[in-house]
Amino acid sequence: MLTIRQDLVDSMVAHARQDHPDEACGVIAGPAGSDRPERFIPMVNAARSPTFYEFDSLDLLRLYRDMDDNDEVPVVVYHSHTATEAYPSRTDISYASEPEAHYVLVSTRETGSEDGPYELRSYRIVDGVVTEEPVTVV
Repeated sequence: MLTIRQDLVDSMVAHARQDHPDEACGVIAGPAGSDRPERFIPMVNAARSPTFYEFDSLDLLRLYRDMDDNDEVPVVVYHSHTATEAYPSRTDISYASEPEAHYVLVSTRETGSEDGPYELRSYRIVDGVVTEEPVTVV
């Protein structure tokens, strides 16, 4: 189960709307071993695509060095879907490389960059196996 603060959910949704029609992506880091998302880190979608996201390799290297310096891990890896439901694509599944992370998807398919309904779901993805998990917003 993912327990996450409302302000972090709001930040992911705002980032998804801001980058629409391209997919948005980022990480929420937290203290190592805590499973507690705390620090919102929006990233640039290097692919600049409405159907695919990719972290820039240099940005990713800087992110992991920064998290190491702060004794943090990627608790949440998030991205948006702009035209489909909030469910991992085959590409998303093949790129999932953090077995301890919560993979959060935000779908902006109904409202795009405007305020309104969105879909947010969380998954564990381990060795290509996708398991949806409940999300508790506090």
